[in-house]
Amino acid sequence: MAGIKIVTDSTTDLPKELLSKYDIEVIPLSVYVGGETYLDSVTITPLEFIQKMKGSSELPKTSLPPVGVFVDTYNRLGENGDTVISIHLTSGLSGTYNAACVAAEMSTSKVEVIDSQMISQALGFQVIEAARMARDGQPVSSIVARLKEILSHTSLLVVVDTLDNLIKGGRIGKAAGWIGSLLSIKPIAMLDKGVYTPVARVRNMSQVIKALIERFEQDIAGKTVRGIAISHADNLPLAEKLTEQIARFTSAPVMVRPATPVITTHTGPGALGFMYYAD
Repeated sequence: MAGIKIVTDSTTDLPKELLSKYDIEVIPLSVYVGGETYLDSVTITPLEFIQKMKGSSELPKTSLPPVGVFVDTYNRLGENGDTVISIHLTSGLSGTYNAACVAAEMSTSKVEVIDSQMISQALGFQVIEAARMARDGQPVSSIVARLKEILSHTSLLVVVDTLDNLIKGGRIGKAAGWIGSLLSIKPIAMLDKGVYTPVARVRNMSQVIKALIERFEQDIAGKTVRGIAISHADNLPLAEKLTEQIARFTSAPVMVRPATPVITTHTGPGALGFMYYAD
């Protein structure tokens, strides 16, 4: 009987062991820094990338996978009649989803492309759930419906040390109004309908923790927490402090991961993403 194969991209921030466990195919984006091009989290690690970014006089650049790579992947995975569900980072920040859609039209396989409207491990929430459901024999329609449900219950909050990378990379979204008024302020934004939207402005890291936890407590009130994750751009101390505070409200495990180079290109070093879903 034909099955379902899951494909995603390298911005999931998920560990290789988890991706391997669920047989998830990852198509990497690329990042250009210091005169060299690397495959995201394949030929360069997150920490190596941050060191190169800090030593570069120019902002790194990212590029989406070639359409041909998607086509080849879809054809290979679906050659035995399997359907491919390809789940990608928000189309509001990257052309990856659109490239996947073009490839799906060209592929000889049956392909369903999903715009997660998320990034990082919040994208990963959908990817892992799709893989679990596929393994359990659930149909494509049920998986797609479940991913929409997860999205509606997911929050992703982003803290950056500086807006420089977001501004120069054109990923500022609705937070453009903050430009020129920040100085030493730490901006907090949320990913809303695929774009960054201002939430709060604070002056130090203790206020960052307070603002994030207040939002978390408000969002999970009366709900069951299904997933919690933190991705950081070489800011493990802040991630650990936040994890300690999260434990006051839930015993749910927290997945702490280094942010992929593509994400760090746009957020800058020191950034942190806090994501969770509850229903």
